[in-house]
Amino acid sequence: MSEVTAIPSLDLNRYLGRWYEIVRLPIKYEDDGATDITAHYSLDTNGRIRVDNRCFDKDNQPKQAVGEAEPIDETNAKLKVNFLPAGLRWLPFTDGDYWVLKIDPKYRIALVGTPDRRFLWVLARDRAISESTLEDYLAEARRQGFDLKNIIRPRHTGREVSDAMLEHQ
Repeated sequence: MSEVTAIPSLDLNRYLGRWYEIVRLPIKYEDDGATDITAHYSLDTNGRIRVDNRCFDKDNQPKQAVGEAEPIDETNAKLKVNFLPAGLRWLPFTDGDYWVLKIDPKYRIALVGTPDRRFLWVLARDRAISESTLEDYLAEARRQGFDLKNIIRPRHTGREVSDAMLEHQ
């Protein structure tokens, strides 16, 4: 099987902002029943990318995971992401791969995966995309060798996890 291939170049400034999770492969640290899943990418003061993932878990409780991402080459399409607490991020082998495999020219929809094909996401700037567009992105995932039989489609109800909700936990 051929290797997973990232896009030739990613404009990080255009990629920053809020994304909604449309589909994903199962992840051990994300509840299969989670809803209203968002990822917000912003530039941190240290020049790295702050990753702020939020959702409501299966018990309808707001959850947040904050991490840091950094490009590993000049294409900016291959990143390493770490969700450990800041004081532990120096530990070896705790970074995860985050490769952008497909993105539309307007930076509205993205296919993100890992080179070992274990993790995959379709992200969009809107809570929903057309089935034909989704199928186009999943076809690229299949072409790159991802097994999609366990794909998860989280619900989006229109709610978003706010800072205030997180403060009351």
